[in-house]
Amino acid sequence: MENKESKYVRRTQKDYTMSFKMSVVREYEETHVSLGELSRKYGIQGSDTIRQWINKFGTFDWQNKTLLPMAKTKDQELLELREKVKVLERKNARLEKELEEKDLKAGFFDLMIDIAEEEYGVDIRKKCSPGQSKDTAI
Repeated sequence: MENKESKYVRRTQKDYTMSFKMSVVREYEETHVSLGELSRKYGIQGSDTIRQWINKFGTFDWQNKTLLPMAKTKDQELLELREKVKVLERKNARLEKELEEKDLKAGFFDLMIDIAEEEYGVDIRKKCSPGQSKDTAI
């Protein structure tokens, strides 16, 4: 029988990035999932780790049991702004790509109309006059 040695690697808070801590705290505050479930979900050791993060980085004053939002620290504001910038940059890139595709489609349809008008000798595009026609019969 083989003797398997498993080394226990103790993790410290320094192993978790600030953005990871903030996302766990945000998930706790938004979903009200229990601390035990969060620690199992993310593999966080120690029962008090997430509670310390909530006290340190949470947006509500949990120690005084009030639901009044606490002032955000400069680090929290900076992280939130960085996340918003990343989201907006991705959204901007997606919208620019969609706009380029729409422009290509519009150009393609204009070309198809030009070809159809030329092939069949029929005016397909609506000719708009600058003013309203006064010859409307009622």
